[in-house]
Amino acid sequence: MGKSFLFAGVALCAFAGSALADCPQITVADMKGVKAGAFPQQYELAEFEGAAGCKLSFAANPKSADLNGKIQGNGALPSLAERLPEEPLVVVPYAEIGTYGGVLDGLSNAPEAGTSDLLSVRHVSLVRYSDDLATIVPNVAKSWEWNGDFTKLTFKLRKGHKWSDGSPFTSEDVKFWYDDMVFDENIIKKPKDYVLVAGERMTVDTPDAETVVFNLPAPKPGLLAHFATHYSQPFMPKHFLGMYHPKYSSDADANAKKLGFDSGYEVISAYYGNSDWTDTPSLMLAHPDKVAKAPKAVYPTLESHIVVAESTEGRHLVANPYFHMVDTAGNQLPYINEIDEVHINENEVRILKAVNGEIDYKSQSLQLPSAPIMLENQEKGGYTVDLKPTIAMPTFAFNVTSTDEEKRKVFGNLKFRQAMSVAMNREEINEVAFFDLGQPKQYIAFSPTPDFVDPKWEKHYAQFDPDLAKKLLDEIGVVDKDGDGARDLPNGSPLVLNLQFATQGISGQLVELVAQNWTDVGVKATVKEVTPDEYRSAQSSNQLDVMMWQKGQPLAIVLGNSELFQPPFENYFGGRNGMLWAEYVDSKGASGVKPPAFVDALLADIDAFQSAPVGTKESNEIGQRLVQNMTENLLFIGTVQAPNPIYHRNGLKNFPEFKTWSYEYYRTYPYRPQQWFLADEG
Repeated sequence: MGKSFLFAGVALCAFAGSALADCPQITVADMKGVKAGAFPQQYELAEFEGAAGCKLSFAANPKSADLNGKIQGNGALPSLAERLPEEPLVVVPYAEIGTYGGVLDGLSNAPEAGTSDLLSVRHVSLVRYSDDLATIVPNVAKSWEWNGDFTKLTFKLRKGHKWSDGSPFTSEDVKFWYDDMVFDENIIKKPKDYVLVAGERMTVDTPDAETVVFNLPAPKPGLLAHFATHYSQPFMPKHFLGMYHPKYSSDADANAKKLGFDSGYEVISAYYGNSDWTDTPSLMLAHPDKVAKAPKAVYPTLESHIVVAESTEGRHLVANPYFHMVDTAGNQLPYINEIDEVHINENEVRILKAVNGEIDYKSQSLQLPSAPIMLENQEKGGYTVDLKPTIAMPTFAFNVTSTDEEKRKVFGNLKFRQAMSVAMNREEINEVAFFDLGQPKQYIAFSPTPDFVDPKWEKHYAQFDPDLAKKLLDEIGVVDKDGDGARDLPNGSPLVLNLQFATQGISGQLVELVAQNWTDVGVKATVKEVTPDEYRSAQSSNQLDVMMWQKGQPLAIVLGNSELFQPPFENYFGGRNGMLWAEYVDSKGASGVKPPAFVDALLADIDAFQSAPVGTKESNEIGQRLVQNMTENLLFIGTVQAPNPIYHRNGLKNFPEFKTWSYEYYRTYPYRPQQWFLADEG
């Protein structure tokens, strides 16, 4: 991808002589001689019409009015011409023009656990990665342009784009998100790292309804990749949430009281939550007594589907009648009418439903140990399982700011972490838990490994050496003091590692194997499975002995998101460590625990790394320091990087083979799930 892109002009081809001809219904499999556009597998409308020598006419889902009627607060449905942007995004389907209808059946773990799978199916942002995972392409935004030093990023939006309730979507909705949602402490107490540049706030200009300008206090070329991969969305419906925001409505609190809330901010929290996680349960679930009075059950969206019903058991969604994409036959997307998302926390039940062919798609929470039973039943169940490389890998992290002072001293000792790393038999883990399909390695944060990284770091204290582990434990006084065969803390108290894990983040078989490895060198460990919500709550409240979750990000994401190198070293949904270090940094030393010097170095280096042009000597040197600091200190201990299963029912069409199993590229987002369709379902 070059430093800038502005669509200008179209490429005419052999079809140019028949400007009024019907447009060829091209697919990725059969382009019918039409020249590819500026970006893979999609066109801007004028670009497609120029390349194909035609005028595209549009057609709507015949069920659009019925689906619209299920969206609380939506009025009567206008014509399709009034619903589409003036310049809809033309999507080239993979194999065939789809048919409308059906319900996509999917599984999540719980209301806020394991939901990114289906969220990624309907997700949109300003831009996205194409399925080559290398090319950033337009989505909500029509185009973008950087200035020369990556301190100004300008987006052009689509004229006439509308929210799911038919209200205009404009640049003001981007500015509202940035200025009045993520930086209003009444809504989000602490701004996330990715909305900052070198720790400082950006400014947002809106010279007209279709133009958004991000002004950066320092260079950050990775900001664009952030918009292409992250679950958060850089826009919010000002026309709706603004009714409850005191900055925009003097009646904000009065409007809230009509719904039974005390303040407008309470209403915003009920709709939006207190974070940017877009799957926060809606007002419908949290306040069922109030939803009947509310103008809408959920706030309007730009996504392909919108929630219309929700409970602790699951949620139901219908197609957005104002969605901005069409196929090459002019049919408004998405093809699939509805999504039914069921919450099931038990891994065995989820696997059983998959084996029985009761779901259409699943990736998140599927681990390699479950692959054999799914692979054995593919033909009978009418589904396909692909094993694909992961970006992240399972890691273990000892709580260096544990509330237990004696454990904190031990966990904070580098020799202890070194000992526990070499106590792991990664080759055995690979053979037993991952069918010898993985690669034993140490965690270095970046994944896949960039060229600037010395390969030695992937092997750092990753050898299996139980004798060295015992020697290191002896040296720091973690020895068997009472003769019961298990090592104790230096003060004589028993040392027992309570390993609580959730299958969404790591396989139970892997945890059991590591627990046995540690027990073999004298460190007693107990294993207990918990739900993802229980795990995250305990992790965030600093209650875990050992954090266990998949971890690692590609260079493109690290350039836009600093979280892997800042305490607590990831967000609420990932693997974290050093919660009290994070508190110290956030409070500027007023509370928490002062982190060691290497953390200060990480904080300084990640800001410098994001501002340095990629591939330069400066960038590579900083990147090397980041890897060395992270890996030498073993805050997170790597295990085995192995493939994971991606499941889809054979009746789900236009489903391509994914390049990776990855949350980091936002699961289905690069694969254009809006052009999936269900065969034989009308």
